[in-house]
Amino acid sequence: MDLFLLLLMLLMSQPVSGKLRMKCPLSLQHQDEKKPWSYYSPGHHLISIVISAAITSHKTLPFNMVPSTQFASKLSIDLHRILRYVLAIQVVNKNPQLLHNLTLGYNIQDNYFNTIGTSDALLDMLSTGDANVPNYSCGRKDNLLALLDGAKREISIQMSTLVNTYKVPQISKEHASEALSDKIQYPFFYWMLPKEGIQYPRIVQLLLHFRWTLIGLFAPDREKGENFMRTLTPLLVRNGICVVISQRFSATTPTAALRDAISKWRQVNVFVHYMDFDNLLDRILPFHLILGNLPGPIEGKVWITTTLGNYLIKKHNLHKYVHSIWSFIYQRKERPKDYDFQPNLFVLSQFAEQTFHCSFSKHLFSVKGRKRCTQKAPLETQKKKSSIKLTAYEYYYSYIKTLAHTLNAAYSSRSRRRRKKAKEKFKAPMLQPWQFHPFVRNNEFYNISLWKLYLDQNGDVAADMGITTWLVFPKRNPSQETLGSFERERLFINQDTLSMLKLLNKSLPQSKCVENCRPGFFKQIWEGEPVCCYDCIPCPEGTISTQEDTEKCIKCPGDQFPTKNRVQCIPKRITFLSYEEHVSIILISFALLLFLTTGFVLIIFLEYQGTPIVKTNNRDLSYILLVSLLLCFLSPFLFIGQPRKATCLLQEPLFSIVFSIAVSSMLAKTITVVLAFLASKPGNKVRRWLGKSLANSIILSCSGVQVLICAMWLGVFPPFPDSDLHSQPGEIILQCNEGSATMFYVVLGYMCFLASICFIVAFLARNLPGAFNEAKLITFSMLVFCSVWVSFLPTYLSTKGKYMVAVQVFSILASSAGMLSCIYFPKCYIIILRPDLNNKEHLIVKIRK
Repeated sequence: MDLFLLLLMLLMSQPVSGKLRMKCPLSLQHQDEKKPWSYYSPGHHLISIVISAAITSHKTLPFNMVPSTQFASKLSIDLHRILRYVLAIQVVNKNPQLLHNLTLGYNIQDNYFNTIGTSDALLDMLSTGDANVPNYSCGRKDNLLALLDGAKREISIQMSTLVNTYKVPQISKEHASEALSDKIQYPFFYWMLPKEGIQYPRIVQLLLHFRWTLIGLFAPDREKGENFMRTLTPLLVRNGICVVISQRFSATTPTAALRDAISKWRQVNVFVHYMDFDNLLDRILPFHLILGNLPGPIEGKVWITTTLGNYLIKKHNLHKYVHSIWSFIYQRKERPKDYDFQPNLFVLSQFAEQTFHCSFSKHLFSVKGRKRCTQKAPLETQKKKSSIKLTAYEYYYSYIKTLAHTLNAAYSSRSRRRRKKAKEKFKAPMLQPWQFHPFVRNNEFYNISLWKLYLDQNGDVAADMGITTWLVFPKRNPSQETLGSFERERLFINQDTLSMLKLLNKSLPQSKCVENCRPGFFKQIWEGEPVCCYDCIPCPEGTISTQEDTEKCIKCPGDQFPTKNRVQCIPKRITFLSYEEHVSIILISFALLLFLTTGFVLIIFLEYQGTPIVKTNNRDLSYILLVSLLLCFLSPFLFIGQPRKATCLLQEPLFSIVFSIAVSSMLAKTITVVLAFLASKPGNKVRRWLGKSLANSIILSCSGVQVLICAMWLGVFPPFPDSDLHSQPGEIILQCNEGSATMFYVVLGYMCFLASICFIVAFLARNLPGAFNEAKLITFSMLVFCSVWVSFLPTYLSTKGKYMVAVQVFSILASSAGMLSCIYFPKCYIIILRPDLNNKEHLIVKIRK
């Protein structure tokens, strides 16, 4: 036991470094002005704030010094950045409507823009006692509520990794990294501002609006620049914008590659720059030198920066080739009537030393010492115009006010739950960070913010943004104008500003490879060149393009067709072989004339039915043939006019059946002539076949086959009204669809087959003796019939639209007229003009001869 106590005393007599002892003991000499600092004020709940207010030039860390001595360099602290937080918390604590019987304390620490300083600040923050050791509590006890992150994106990730272990809500007022949106890995991280890169999609919208498709991208040779290139480039490519100049550079980067790129792509007049803390003039300098060495006139370039805020630009020679410089700003809300922040408060920084009591703090178990400044009196303010913009104080106040609202909501919820418990005295215990977490998650920061913030479709914080531009003039200072805004991701351009640019001869330049393809054309990309370089090719027939730079033309709907310039589709004109058509009038006139002529011939035959010329040529077959021809001359009326269901069903079958009866009757006539000649020979037994029964059998059997074919056609593949959308451009042709083209050609082929047999038989019987032998007449009529329908097929197949119907009607009339004229006109000539030949004596003499 004594040995153990002795060992403990030896350990207590040495400084504890938290590291293994080394042969070279560390020098632990401290100087207050070289130590990290923290500004502290107690309260019921403590808000730890990590900011970047001091800038140091870092030295190489030797092995014989503790890490804290890395701050032993020239130290410059931005006191206003600290006072903004202090004043905001002070105003909130004085407002009884925000926090009831509670106050907010603070512990503001600097991270010196580096990760080591951040680690030191976090260790002190998580150490609730005086010792800079996490989970060690002795002396001062702070009720830590949340961590307000004012650091930069890389450091925010480091902070989240550590504070997540303690379930401390980390609320960032900066543009944090996209990686922190992973709620599984970083469940306690929250945004008060949109994520980093919110302006990137807006830049793409801006480029597309002004049709700038050829641009240059530039970024610093750092991790931020690499993230900028990696994020924005795919967005540009997906939207058809070509990045033909892309370079990351620093002050020592050679400009040869940049010079070659700008020389090749002189038509690039828009540059997008990632700007953070870089000097704008330093970034313009290499471009100015390169553009100055290019031959010919140089057009002013538009510089679009990623800066979220305003910056001052003065007249400078390096702006010679600059048209304008654009940036983005958050749009502010209008102040409500009950706004509780004094608009003219001016914090007197010279009273900071009187307000805070600073002393060096070094605990036995701490590795490093720290300069702690504890607030001992409220900040003094004056109603005086400040040289620093008041808006910065308002923004900080809105952040603290948001936390106060959230804290008030958390205690209100706890109070309601405790009131439900009967006979229990209300006493709200102090809220722990992990209990504060659900209320921070559900709180709507964007409703209290001074910015116009909202949640986008993904549930992330977004903001309305304004577009400001500095117009550069050769002989006077640049002029700042408002070019437009993004409201709920919709772009609005200030047309007054554009009109002013034209009046000042500062119209926006073009930045593209070629001119836009007009509507009616589509893009054909040049091989081996960026997609923004292309030829404009007219749209193919039947297609249109309604927008500029269309990649492919679109087809018009079936009932529409493109205009001559192929920029729009217009409805097609509905056409059919109507009665008003000139062709229809001619065909109808011929049909009526032939119908009347056939009727007149039938009347003549009925009037002279007792004459030899009528009787000797089988009078009944002549009547059947004439009636068939009458119906043939009437059938064109089924083809002309708008197709209907009834007309489509009847026109082809009726026409084919009537023609089959006509051809069958002529075949019967021819066979009768042959049998009559054979019967005149002594001892021939064919006499018994002569008579009406033979002729009727031939007509019924031959036409019956056609009737059977048509019945099958109508039963299986009936014709129907249809519309042809493609045969004639600009027209919808109403027509009858045959239902089955095969059945149509079978019917037509059978009719031609009958006509061929009739022609052959008549041709063989043309020289048989007889005064009125019809075989010759039938031969000529069938020759005309076959000639018409043989020539019909190629003509019908090569014709489109309503003229196909006209060809068929003409074939019907021509073949019917051929049969009528060849068979009946010679007989009518004898009956009317040569009655001396129409007697029995002439018949006997002719037979004897």
